[in-house]
Amino acid sequence: MKTITPSTFFQTHPVFRFDEFRHAYLIDGRRSEATVGAVLKQHVAAGNLINLRRGLYAHVPPGSDVKDFHVDVFLVASRATTDAVIAYHSALQMLGKAHSLTNRITYLTGHRTRTFAVGDVDIAPVFFPGVLARSKDSDDGIIEESRAGLTVRVTGYERTMVDMLASPQHGGGWEETWRSLENIEFVDLDFVVAYALRLKSALTVARLGFFLEQHRDELLVEDRHLEALRAKSPKHPTYFERRQRQGGRLVSHWNLFVPENIVTRSWGEVS
Repeated sequence: MKTITPSTFFQTHPVFRFDEFRHAYLIDGRRSEATVGAVLKQHVAAGNLINLRRGLYAHVPPGSDVKDFHVDVFLVASRATTDAVIAYHSALQMLGKAHSLTNRITYLTGHRTRTFAVGDVDIAPVFFPGVLARSKDSDDGIIEESRAGLTVRVTGYERTMVDMLASPQHGGGWEETWRSLENIEFVDLDFVVAYALRLKSALTVARLGFFLEQHRDELLVEDRHLEALRAKSPKHPTYFERRQRQGGRLVSHWNLFVPENIVTRSWGEVS
């Protein structure tokens, strides 16, 4: 088996975890386990690597100054844990559909870990929704994208649409959520509806139903999609935002009090 040198590994792994390097470095069985950490420390000291946090590294290309080098934060988030999935607003930002950019990159994980910073960007973990964490289909709606030669797992448009409506705190506010989702030209609506129903949240179902109804022409929404959602919408009038239980227009067929600016899609701009 061909021996992999550290430099060769770094060139093909712009961001990597300790366990990934360890596996590659020891794969031929000729090296000592005790040397793995020492090799990485030497390359950090030489300015070839940046130790982003314990067990997570970024490669500094030859000729680059470690002080001025900007690490790809999406690669960082994708390697933060073994099961990391770029999600919510960050998924749309990575896929080029976000209305505006933020300095917070969110990823899904089943591991208990903390937010950490890379420059002025926060890399923030969010647990997989409990109802999905217990499901054999927890990877539904996750796609793989190639980025700098590495495979990055990210929620696709369909799952991201539902997830952002289910967890608005990770969407950057309702205006940002709405405008970002409006940048998506096409989704598999059968998947969108089925995935939303799996989350078992009447409020999420109603929010999604309202959004799809509002954009039925653009997204080619059929009556059957709306009917499936309406059957699982709240039985009693419910506020669109749980923490702001006041105001809004009652959209009776969704039993939802929707903020006026979302109903009219007026965001305070001067035309």
